[in-house]
Amino acid sequence: MLLQKIESLIEEVNALQATTADEIEALRLKYLSKKGAINALMQDFRNVAPEDKKTVGMKINTLKQLAFDKINSLRDQISSQETVDTDMDLTRTPYPIELGTRHPLSIVKNEIVEIFQRMGFTLADGPEVEDDLHIFTKMNFAADHPARDMQDTFFVEESAKKDVTKNILLRSHTSSVQARVMETQQPPIRIICPGRVYRNEAITARAHCFFHQIEGLYIDENVSFTDLKQVMLTFAQELFGPDTKIRLRPSYFPFTEPSAEMDISCHICGGVGCGFCKHTGWVEILGCGMVDPNVLELCGIDSKKYTGYAFGLGVERITNLKYQVSDLRMFSENDKRFLEEFEAAN
Repeated sequence: MLLQKIESLIEEVNALQATTADEIEALRLKYLSKKGAINALMQDFRNVAPEDKKTVGMKINTLKQLAFDKINSLRDQISSQETVDTDMDLTRTPYPIELGTRHPLSIVKNEIVEIFQRMGFTLADGPEVEDDLHIFTKMNFAADHPARDMQDTFFVEESAKKDVTKNILLRSHTSSVQARVMETQQPPIRIICPGRVYRNEAITARAHCFFHQIEGLYIDENVSFTDLKQVMLTFAQELFGPDTKIRLRPSYFPFTEPSAEMDISCHICGGVGCGFCKHTGWVEILGCGMVDPNVLELCGIDSKKYTGYAFGLGVERITNLKYQVSDLRMFSENDKRFLEEFEAAN
């Protein structure tokens, strides 16, 4: 009796037909689900005589495989018969929307990040809405430093009690990321911190209320100014060409000591002198220096054991040097004609 029932189901399965996906799903449930016809055969299989179990079992397996193949075949058949939407305009170009390009600031930022990553630096990020503690205090800014003044900083919330540690502001530099990394991680530390920063300045061709920075930090035992100089030279030659020269001029930053401004030989005139470099042969690109021991101590790092260097550069400044863009406002005005000029740089 069981063999007859199996043979009958084999004939049914061979004759199956379906024209929609819903019909195929109904067939699958009828034959292959837990409550389906094939699974129900297993109840009768328990009563089969031992000597017949092998034959009957093989027959059930054949039926089950046949049902799988038949249903899959019907599914493939329906998929191949799907018709093209008659409302579609087959004469339309395959790309009706013109593809955009990377923004010049993104192009330069990615290039800079890639250079430092090849030298072992890892990316670090932090919030754009920051507190005074990480923006100024841990970076060794005095309480009366001019950078805290409203003329330079966008304050979101100022402490009514004039407690600068509770001030909330838009970050004016990405050094706050360095502070957050140093207070949560012990050396060796080797990071770069790209990001947008904000300063309360009038918008002109040479200045903007927001711009982009990339800062770097390396802290370990026995780090020297020579290490900094070599990294800066390698970076400049990777970005502007192997013949690029650098020079370091003494400067001042609250968070580094000694500090320096770095110039590169003008890549327009080759250092001979031109209008772009104001006939000096040199162009300033970044500030750098050895991390001040006070900064290390404020962030919980032993300044007697560890030393380090830091550097910071403006992405807009580097982009100006590479592409000779005279007006910073063009970077944020989304003028399509301007952006299309960088298609070849993508």
